[in-house]
Amino acid sequence: MEKIPVVILCGGQGTRMRGGTLTQKNLVPVGGRPIVWHVMSIFSVYGFNHFILTLGYGGEQLRRYFLDYEAMTRNYTVRLGNHDDSSRFQYHTDINHPSWEVVLVDTGQNTEKASRIARVRDHLEGNRFIVAYGDDVSDVNINALVDFHQRHGKMATITAVQVTLEYGVVEADEAGQVSGFVERPQLPYWINGGFMLFEQTVLDLMVDGDDVNLETEVLPQLAQDGQLMMYQHTGFWQSMNTMKDNMLLEELWRKGAPWKVW
Repeated sequence: MEKIPVVILCGGQGTRMRGGTLTQKNLVPVGGRPIVWHVMSIFSVYGFNHFILTLGYGGEQLRRYFLDYEAMTRNYTVRLGNHDDSSRFQYHTDINHPSWEVVLVDTGQNTEKASRIARVRDHLEGNRFIVAYGDDVSDVNINALVDFHQRHGKMATITAVQVTLEYGVVEADEAGQVSGFVERPQLPYWINGGFMLFEQTVLDLMVDGDDVNLETEVLPQLAQDGQLMMYQHTGFWQSMNTMKDNMLLEELWRKGAPWKVW
């Protein structure tokens, strides 16, 4: 498997989480770890360990998290004041962790997603790159996704998922006679679940200014050009857009976390 960089979109304002937390959305914890850590861990299982985070709103919180990452997860001694020993900082435990390389790039406070991706272009080596949302988790097989992309030969692939309706459905005839209820039925439509794979040439559609929208401009253009394919994932997928979603993921974590493939 070639070394494919993973761009994680972390610049949004997370307005639907406002009022529930002051924490930057991608750092809201699930099972004691930020949701973005879960996303990175999914990719890491499949050998994808080079991450590029597009920072925007709350970017300073993400910078601080990764600067303090090892100090917050390992035992250590810090020597303060006047000491003859030049070693003022010493870890006591070996770290059992994949070799992640995390690049953090300020891509602007109000920049649209495609423009954020264009702003990290200099860090995208190789023929293709992955783009993921920093708050969606899934048990999607990343290697199978890459294999699908390579076989069809188009410029882009999105991972498509089906979701359930948030509410129960009432079944009734034309006269209004209720015959039953269906609780949270699965919708027959496919949506973009993220976990996207792009050839480098897609970047040419993303470079015009700060307001190029990924979902309403770039992806529709690729579809119109016959260059967009969808990889259908029928397993687990869940986004975290609200505190209610966060509570659901916490409950699922306690029950075994279906996205925990590591």
